[in-house]
Amino acid sequence: MVSRETPTPKAFTVRTAADLALADSEFADDATPLARAAEHIVLARHGARMRPSLPRPESTRVFVVANQKGGVGKTTSTVNVAAALAQLGQRILVIDLDPQGNASTALGVEHHRGVASTYDALVDGVPLVEVVSTCPEVENLDVVPATIDLAGAEIELVSVVARESRLHKAIQGHPKVGSATEAGEDRYDYVFIDCPPSLGLLTLNALVAGAEMMIPIQAEYYALEGLGQLLETVEMVKAHLNPRLNVSTILLTMYDARTRLAAGVADEVRDHFGDQVIKTAIPRSVRVSEAPSYGQTVMTYDPGSPGALCYLEAARELATKGAPR
Repeated sequence: MVSRETPTPKAFTVRTAADLALADSEFADDATPLARAAEHIVLARHGARMRPSLPRPESTRVFVVANQKGGVGKTTSTVNVAAALAQLGQRILVIDLDPQGNASTALGVEHHRGVASTYDALVDGVPLVEVVSTCPEVENLDVVPATIDLAGAEIELVSVVARESRLHKAIQGHPKVGSATEAGEDRYDYVFIDCPPSLGLLTLNALVAGAEMMIPIQAEYYALEGLGQLLETVEMVKAHLNPRLNVSTILLTMYDARTRLAAGVADEVRDHFGDQVIKTAIPRSVRVSEAPSYGQTVMTYDPGSPGALCYLEAARELATKGAPR
């Protein structure tokens, strides 16, 4: 006869937080996914203080972010590169020049009708310093929002004298724009102008105002079409209105490493533009797309995501590359 004894259950011990804290060899609390996520969030919220700061440029660098093709990640790249640079210790001003106001939405500032905006600076000549808002999510990041009123600015500016240089005059008149000698330690290190997806009078104002240009290019075939027209416009502006303008930065966006097409487009862009192309390509990311619906950039919405880390590295590369001479 076989004896059937009930096995004695193993003793179960409840471990307290104190027990876990003492068991250093068994449990590293800073290695858990939750702890890592918390660390990323703290870094994002207090990035300028906790991340090693980059050296500040000698004077304000003014970037125009433009591409007349829509849906290439122009506004997304503007706000995320700006937020990443702010987290790296730079002082940033973003000027939203798109009547849709998407950059203003992503940076969490109000841009309904009646709010002081780029329209007031361009059409009414209000000093830029009076229309600046502070980004609530990122330290050292200011925004000039865009309202729907800006949609009529193209028509209203037609009869204005020197209509294509209104934005340039407004930016240069800001007390925080200039060299360390002129503007002091409180100066802006970078000004980013987010343009509408067209080559109208608003974009022309931006091209006249900027010294550098960042062109986001989607890693797809259609993104290359129309780029020639944009570069022709840039050359025309350089020849007649703004000889300082240089296409200094090309940023590949929505990059899908699984496809041959993306790799082919990236190779073609790098062959044509060389060192102007940022080495870090921005991948397709759901988190990057979700962030604006919460009034944030991906740098604060999900700072540990691949999209945020790539934008951070792209911003670091843009800053260390320096301005073209």
